Amino acid sequence: AAGDYVVEGRDIGTVVFPDAELKVFMTASAEERARRRVRQNEQRGIGSVDFDEVLADIIARDEVDSARETSPLRPADDALMLDSTSLPIDEVIATICAEARARM
Repeated sequence: AAGDYVVEGRDIGTVVFPDAELKVFMTASAEERARRRVRQNEQRGIGSVDFDEVLADIIARDEVDSARETSPLRPADDALMLDSTSLPIDEVIATICAEARARM
């Protein structure tokens, strides 16, 4: 109820903090998310680096999370929708920070 926080998760804006001042629902294509995950796994030396396997896991998780009865994956009605598929990380951060400043 007090303070400034950045929290991420698949039901943060709809279930955990439905009254948050700013909610961002970030998306990216499953293919781009798989490329990012493979890069991350390579850098950390853990997890699969097989693109097709990672892509299949991402698609399956999205389907399960979107169809679950409790806290399904969906944007809050008042969320800023941000497709990061073709955006560099610094542009994603700048967009979110600009929106946060505009709401202060």
